Amino acid sequence: MSLLHARGLSVRFGPKILLDEVSFALGHHDRVGLIGPNGSGKSTLMKILAGRLEADGGSFQLVHKARAGYLPQELSELPPGSLIDGVLGSVPGRSWLESRIVSVEAALPAAATEEEQVELGGELAELHEELLHHEELYGRHRAEEILSGLGFSQQAMSQPAAQLSGGWKMRAALAALLLQDPELLLLDEPTNHLDVPTLEWFDNFLRRSRKAMLLVSHDREFLDRQIDRVLSFEPEGLRSYAGNYERYLELRAEEETHLVAQAEKQQRRRAQMEAFIERFRAKASKARQVQSRIKLMEKEEVVELREERATVRFRFPEAPRSGREVARIEGLDKSYGDKAIYRNLSGQILRGDRIAVIGLNGAGKTTLLKLLADEIEPDQGSIALGHNVVVGYFAQHHTERLDPSRTILEEVHSLVPTEPQSWVRGVLGSFLFSGDDVDKRISVLSGGERARVSLASLLVVPSNFLLMDEPTNHLDLDSSEALIDALTRYQGTLLFVSHNRSFVNGLATQVWEVKDGQIDAQPGDLEDWQRRRAAEAQPQQAEGARAPAGAQGAQSRRERAAERERRDKVVGPLKRTISELEKRIGELEKAKKEAETLLADAALFADPARSTPVVKTYQEASRKLEELYARWEHQQEELQALESQLG
Repeated sequence: MSLLHARGLSVRFGPKILLDEVSFALGHHDRVGLIGPNGSGKSTLMKILAGRLEADGGSFQLVHKARAGYLPQELSELPPGSLIDGVLGSVPGRSWLESRIVSVEAALPAAATEEEQVELGGELAELHEELLHHEELYGRHRAEEILSGLGFSQQAMSQPAAQLSGGWKMRAALAALLLQDPELLLLDEPTNHLDVPTLEWFDNFLRRSRKAMLLVSHDREFLDRQIDRVLSFEPEGLRSYAGNYERYLELRAEEETHLVAQAEKQQRRRAQMEAFIERFRAKASKARQVQSRIKLMEKEEVVELREERATVRFRFPEAPRSGREVARIEGLDKSYGDKAIYRNLSGQILRGDRIAVIGLNGAGKTTLLKLLADEIEPDQGSIALGHNVVVGYFAQHHTERLDPSRTILEEVHSLVPTEPQSWVRGVLGSFLFSGDDVDKRISVLSGGERARVSLASLLVVPSNFLLMDEPTNHLDLDSSEALIDALTRYQGTLLFVSHNRSFVNGLATQVWEVKDGQIDAQPGDLEDWQRRRAAEAQPQQAEGARAPAGAQGAQSRRERAAERERRDKVVGPLKRTISELEKRIGELEKAKKEAETLLADAALFADPARSTPVVKTYQEASRKLEELYARWEHQQEELQALESQLG
């Protein structure tokens, strides 16, 4: 049985149809990536499944007692009180249990009879047992563990949630969602406000979870690691593909190749029939064959090639070549009130550098970009730009500076008033603003559309030193990949802040980690930085990995080999059992998914001889999976207990 089944969901906003009789099913352990261009209906579908929006038509159903937990892109206000209390209070049932315990305790002294006292005492004991069980699953220790993983200090946990900034509020909402532990996670761009260390924790947390998940993300690497299936909004409707995003691209390309071959084959055949009809139309002896071919052509469904989906196209204009030194930072101090961000900071940026700036939220990443862009002044020290350096700066807060009373065309054309409007329209067309779209007022644009206007503004003015602060936020996956591709061809110098691993690993030649008011500059990309950090965190293990010299080294190797052999005798059989269970679970999950796909076709049930075996296969796979999941969890618990004993 599926965890969730959606049938014929339809949503229309004015003349625009967002969802057109969308149907799909999610299994109890499905990890699904929801993809499609901005405006295709991803967030709308999420809101419907979360109960935040009602569809115009169709329905969906979760299995009995299953819960869906939703993290939207934009967050409303958090509940009053401290952060930890708000997260604890988000779990359904806690408030009712606590209030009921208070009511029963108050009623006990006033009980009129001994029988009533016994009844109330029994209920109180049951309530306390329920609360204890609730505390084990959703208690303070678990909440603090999740909040800590998401970057909150112990001090921050006790502070009012209302004091949190936008990014930290999103983390608090994410913490509440993870603590609730729903059967289905609905995550709409959950990484948008996470710094790199926190993203690592969140990535690992999700990968350990076996809960079903529907995920929207513009980070290709993050998406590929998390999902085993893709639901894609395509021009022909919502399509399902097995595998991760990489596999989806392969399957989609294979479909396109097959479709083109089919269309070409059909065109050749129809051309031959048309030639025959034209040649023998007037001959009575061929009349029957001519009519036969005419009817065949009329009945045949013409193979149509798919409509090509419009995507953003970036091309950075050529800018004058800068000097070798692009920027020099010397003795720089910067504080906000009592909080010191930088102290005696120095650094150098050379022509052609591609620098990813990472660090904890609040460490000073955005401040560094603002200082280099001359948007704010340092308290002490200086920043000197090199010869012929022209700065281009993109930041999320720039979307707030767009004039809401202007149209898109007016806003971008104001930056290059000497250029003809036709040229500006061409640039806007590459950002998917074509025809009457360019006459939309800024005030009515979505967050993604405003981000595209800001990027277009950056491209109309040539620059050779680009500063970019989270440029992929509010971009869909295709647009994010297009931006990476364009920046690989960019000839200037690039310094950027991004949590998007695909973006960083696709572009960075250096990583600047901002911490303790300084910059730790390292060569390479994010994967290189993570390897170095892991090695530094385990110096003893790294030292142990190098073979010691002489007899002491040989003895050490023998001891390690004996220890491995001893551990393998104890835990080896259990690990092999778990491996066999995982293999069998994988086979059954595949069989179940194949059956689900067949059962989603209503025409199947018109033929009981076909449908009955499929239903039996699905039911048997579901029953066996529940049994194997339970065995797998039990064996995992035994393995963890054994490994803890062995140390």
